[in-house]
Amino acid sequence: MSSAAAAFVEATVRTATPLVLAALGEVVVERAGVMNISLEGVILGGAFGALVGASHGGLFAGYAAALGCGVLLALVFGLFAIAFRADQIITGTAVTLLAVGVTGTLYRALYGTTGAALSIPTSGPKAVPWLSSLPVVGSGFFNQPFVTYTAYVSIPIVWWWMYRTHAGLALRAIGEAPAAAAAAGVRVDRVRWMAIAFGGLMGGLAGATLVLAQVGTFAEGMSAGRGFIAIAIVVVGRWHPIGIALAALMFGAASALQFLLQALGLALPYQLFLALPYVLTLAALAGVAGRVRAPAWLARTDEA
Repeated sequence: MSSAAAAFVEATVRTATPLVLAALGEVVVERAGVMNISLEGVILGGAFGALVGASHGGLFAGYAAALGCGVLLALVFGLFAIAFRADQIITGTAVTLLAVGVTGTLYRALYGTTGAALSIPTSGPKAVPWLSSLPVVGSGFFNQPFVTYTAYVSIPIVWWWMYRTHAGLALRAIGEAPAAAAAAGVRVDRVRWMAIAFGGLMGGLAGATLVLAQVGTFAEGMSAGRGFIAIAIVVVGRWHPIGIALAALMFGAASALQFLLQALGLALPYQLFLALPYVLTLAALAGVAGRVRAPAWLARTDEA
């Protein structure tokens, strides 16, 4: 029983890691009053960049390429959403479709119809002394690839920056009243560009996690809705880094429960198990509806 519980915790953390990374980037973007629906495409672009970089230059090049691809796609979104004041939902959807098309085309052009083999370097788990030997939770939380520990560290850093620095205060002020923030001397568009770039960086890292720390290869559309789930996690987590971490663990646990129920061999259609994490996410969103308040200027294109 203890081994099954430990495996459940490990699967929970593994599933939650890319979601935490992507959602931490998205919360910074949304606190600046921008809704980056293209996060799904950013994650997919990061995953493809990780494959290409790792195939030609090793593990470090894979992560670097993933970050670069994530930032590039986010800046494409920013060009239309910030510079041209285009509708953010439509722009984000278009960038996601662009990422799906470009990554699919390049993947087939570079790797053929057979795809990429499981031959790229990956980040193996690194046990934390003493902590990894804790019963049940030890191996799940403290015997993970280094990118998972990066997610752990990012949570308090983003919280501290957002709530304990002048820059974080300026960011939150932009999301609530950009005209007032500008009157106080905050360069609104500059801050938004930086927030979008950070969101792209974290989204690209989430994509790299899928390829270089979990799956070991790339598949077309492998982001599989994680960008949209990360956006939902921001809402469930009440636009707060700690809440986001807990919400990501909730979704990770739902996914791990899906695997556990399938392993039990229950005589139910497997599609029910696949839908379980998404159903629970919708239930969580319904539970917080009307109880949380988004940044006042979220997704608005006017500055009045």
